[in-house]
Amino acid sequence: MSSTYAIEVKNLTKRVSDANGQLTILNNVNFNVPKGQSVAITGASGSGKSTLLGLMAGLDIASEGSVVLNGQSLFALDEDGRALLRARSVGFVFQSFHLLPNLTALENVMLPLELAGREALTPATLLLEQVGLGHRLNHYPATLSGGEQQRVSLARAFVQRPALLFADEPTGSLDGATGERIIDLMFEMQQAGPTTLILVTHDQTLAARCERQLVLHAGSLVGAE
Repeated sequence: MSSTYAIEVKNLTKRVSDANGQLTILNNVNFNVPKGQSVAITGASGSGKSTLLGLMAGLDIASEGSVVLNGQSLFALDEDGRALLRARSVGFVFQSFHLLPNLTALENVMLPLELAGREALTPATLLLEQVGLGHRLNHYPATLSGGEQQRVSLARAFVQRPALLFADEPTGSLDGATGERIIDLMFEMQQAGPTTLILVTHDQTLAARCERQLVLHAGSLVGAE
């Protein structure tokens, strides 16, 4: 029987070595996220938010504990296995967009589908039209505004209809009005999926739009709503 959870985090701990010995970045973090839920991870800089996001996405390996993503234990997979799981199930939106500069907006959005061996032109075009960039399909990232680049990033993240979307400070590089439009789009697309959304943010207004908030302090989970 399939789990009702999109992600299950159990006893998650991350330590790294520094000049003074071992530094604990995350300490025994536990929570589950039901499928389709939107969750904000908040906390001060250095509290471990981005480290937690990277572990949940299988971009890093924990010192202790486990992450089960869509029923699959991430740390039981090798690097190639985790990459394959991300390609099938996960979308990403970053503060700095991470678009490929030598590809047009359309080509950036097509890329995940092409790598998966799927038909790409029609769904990528439709999604860019959905985010209001139907007139910018053949423009390169350098010719797009920050808000337009983030809309391309959103379209790329959602083009495979991912089970989960991880967003790391998705409005951090944008002005207030542009950021609001991006957030409106992200939640519209998340709810239409439905896609499970897990985002890291310092923005309390953005965090309040999620169904649930998890608060990290010095690597420990200290609050949840």
